[in-house]
Amino acid sequence: MKRRDVLKGISLSALGLAGLNPQVKAAELADDADEKDPEFKQFGRTEYEQMRDAKLSAEQFFSLHEMKTISVLVDIIIPRDGRSGSATEAGVPEFIEFMVKDKPDFQTPLRGGLGWIDHEAQKRFGKTFIDITPAQRIEIVEDIAYPELKKPGMRHGIAFFSLMRNLTASGFWSSKIGIADVGYQGNTPNSWGGVPEDVLRQYGLE
Repeated sequence: MKRRDVLKGISLSALGLAGLNPQVKAAELADDADEKDPEFKQFGRTEYEQMRDAKLSAEQFFSLHEMKTISVLVDIIIPRDGRSGSATEAGVPEFIEFMVKDKPDFQTPLRGGLGWIDHEAQKRFGKTFIDITPAQRIEIVEDIAYPELKKPGMRHGIAFFSLMRNLTASGFWSSKIGIADVGYQGNTPNSWGGVPEDVLRQYGLE
């Protein structure tokens, strides 16, 4: 099974519980597709919710450097492939920026994790995470992407990357690109040609 399919399964399971789990609100949140494609604007939001979303969207939590780091990380988690676009193309960094304001409990773990990954890159390669080579980034990610391995000294990095992976999957598969990747058609019209001939014959109604 491909990594993208595994992440998709995790994300769709979480989205199915979005109404019960306040930490997973991907199906409810307006994402970048609202501005890029007005036809994809999410409906059913109350006036209060729309005003609150607009207020949160106008605020900025992450610094420019942190947003660049998030963009690199989410595209490592879900890169562009032959089937669909990458996490950044789906607006996942903006989704995560919104989530930390909508759910402030995410702020410390994510900001601390971004600091951790920069410190790790500096320790190993003398540069911040976004300034090292793609191969060097993957070397660090490989050490924190598998919680079951529990590498010494990687506990904080593992916790951070697990949260980042979950948010990336939720943001991606609640975006327009992600919904297309799933193949969800929604309530679309179809044409009905009547009862099939074999069924009519079965009941003597030719």
